[in-house]
Amino acid sequence: MQRIVVIGCGGAGKSTLSRQIGERLNLPVLHLDAHYWQPGWIEPSRAAWTHTLASLTARDAWVMDGNYTGTLAQRLAACDSVVFLDISRWRCLWRVARRGLSYRGRIRPDLADGCPERLEWAFFRWIWQFPRQTRPRLEAVLAQAEGKRLIRLRSPREVRAFLRWL
Repeated sequence: MQRIVVIGCGGAGKSTLSRQIGERLNLPVLHLDAHYWQPGWIEPSRAAWTHTLASLTARDAWVMDGNYTGTLAQRLAACDSVVFLDISRWRCLWRVARRGLSYRGRIRPDLADGCPERLEWAFFRWIWQFPRQTRPRLEAVLAQAEGKRLIRLRSPREVRAFLRWL
């Protein structure tokens, strides 16, 4: 495992797990949110994002976390393994609320400079709808990823077992 994509709902633990995988396998960790967003939560142009992503995936080894379903196929083409954190929406909602309060007005380590933590109802709604709307799209793209190791983790217990396995 040298090029690992970590996906899952907001609050599933993608950034935390990516850091833990990176530490255990001695791989650089690439948080897509830190590369996507510009100060003030400004989105890059499509061309700029495509260029950034191409340079990130061209690296020899990495752990890359983030959904960005529009570019998932590109990342899957470059990776050898996918870790899908398929965690319950209730746990994800709780984690996002807790994270939002603990980092309120500050910048998390996995975000871009100039992008302080914020809690928005739209994000909570996206998390609630994830099982019906986003998960099927992710699974459709994953179904096309032949030859990739797919690891689906559904609970904190499974995450801990996976980390022990590493």
